[in-house]
Amino acid sequence: MMSCPQVKPCSTKFTFRTERKVPILGVMLVGWGGNNGTTVTAAVLANQMGLSWMTKTGKKVANYYGSLFQSATVCLGSGHDGDVYIPFRDLLPMVHPNDIIFDGWDISSLNLADAMRRAEVLDWQLQEQLRPSMEKLQPRPSIYIPGFIAANQGDRADHVIHGTKAEQVQKIREDIQDFKRSSGVDKVIVLWTANTERFCDVIPGVNDTAENLLKAIELGLEVSPSTMFAVASILEGCAYINGSPQNTFVPGAIELAVKQSVFIGGDDFKSGQTKMKSVLVDFLVGAGLKPVSIVSYNHLGNNDGKNLSAPQQFRSKEISKSNVVDDMVQSNPILYGPNEKPDHCVVIKYVPYVGDSKRAMDEYTSEIMMGGTNTIVIHNTCEDSLLASPLILDLVMLTEVCQRITFRTEKDQDFQTFHSVLSILGFLCKAPLVPDGTPVINALSKQRNCIENTLRACLGLPPQNHMMLEHKMQRSFMSLKRSSSVLTPCPITTKKGTGRLTAFHHQDIKNGCCNGLEQTATSSDTEIEN
Repeated sequence: MMSCPQVKPCSTKFTFRTERKVPILGVMLVGWGGNNGTTVTAAVLANQMGLSWMTKTGKKVANYYGSLFQSATVCLGSGHDGDVYIPFRDLLPMVHPNDIIFDGWDISSLNLADAMRRAEVLDWQLQEQLRPSMEKLQPRPSIYIPGFIAANQGDRADHVIHGTKAEQVQKIREDIQDFKRSSGVDKVIVLWTANTERFCDVIPGVNDTAENLLKAIELGLEVSPSTMFAVASILEGCAYINGSPQNTFVPGAIELAVKQSVFIGGDDFKSGQTKMKSVLVDFLVGAGLKPVSIVSYNHLGNNDGKNLSAPQQFRSKEISKSNVVDDMVQSNPILYGPNEKPDHCVVIKYVPYVGDSKRAMDEYTSEIMMGGTNTIVIHNTCEDSLLASPLILDLVMLTEVCQRITFRTEKDQDFQTFHSVLSILGFLCKAPLVPDGTPVINALSKQRNCIENTLRACLGLPPQNHMMLEHKMQRSFMSLKRSSSVLTPCPITTKKGTGRLTAFHHQDIKNGCCNGLEQTATSSDTEIEN
């Protein structure tokens, strides 16, 4: 007979401190001349200039649709006139995409105007308006090791860094230093948006520790280009984000980031099919239905698809796309036994004609009541780079604001930063990188709530719980005496400066200011004893 678990509430009080000054941010993209790199740069330039252009469906205007921080809102709470929503970006002082300065590397020598034309992502009239600005942008030479990406990429590799691995890493470090000096930025974030690499073996004595990884680079042993960029960035004190599925962050790279107190994050942009999967499976399992078969098919014709047509590179992507449902399945032991999971198949094919307009088809089969089955089939046309580019912006904006947040509990004397493995980025990644021994969360709603509630805590606001008890009472909520609560002003920073917004708080949450924005919030949890 199973013992009944004993449950009791517990809470921890955190004090958050946020530096308000927004820095001048430089972003260096590895693969700057690729589809994603040219598209995100063009989008920022188009927004800076307020461009518009005509298509067969009418006039289009530059925007940041698809960006969590630029195009989504959050609910601060309820008032007499209903819920109060503000732009996500206004919760804390944040870098605006229009103010980001871009630089980067590419194995192709094309300037960004010609690379944009090659990508065939943006409308022609928009490209013509952007050409004078884009053709001035020239990627720096990059690291090219043929065995890590598909052989069919060789014809692009006319712009590479020569020398030993140690010399290549040193050149990347010098490039970062040069960009800082020449651009006048306050900080730099490096992001990999280049080709998917094959997986690297984790080899004792080579990449299992920070010391061994640095030694392996000196000796010219097997280290992937993406890991070499990570090492160079970490040694320069720059956060590094991996937007592809390969295992860039071998144990030695993670240890190096922790030792240097530098943020790293990844892996693989979560933009289309996988984002849908992280929502749909969460819904099915949460509704008590049992997904037993998930089959995902893709075909695309851009350079990413061309590279993924090679078996080793496809395997990296297959792993990234397949693990996205694991935490949702494990959350329901009523439906799934130990080590039981749905059959899950992922197929990717290269079809040049469709270009950047990826087609994704999914079939979800679930067991339902009394031996029945339910099948859902989805067809999804994903404009690949136009979906990924807003994620690039969100990744660097969220990473940057996290660099300005510190916190402590009542038992801590000193403030601390987030762990170097910045797992809060998981909302934007297919295979979220998390600190060793911590849970991997893939469910999209939980990932978004994590970001929203963390930023709310920085303002001293309680987490959103969606109970909405004020609308479920026989007596009017607004007529009750607010004896246990007070109205306190919350600073909400916008582009125009710092305003004051009155929000409804519990009394045990206080607002103050010290070395920036300092707030106290209570984190509630439940402790279970068997």
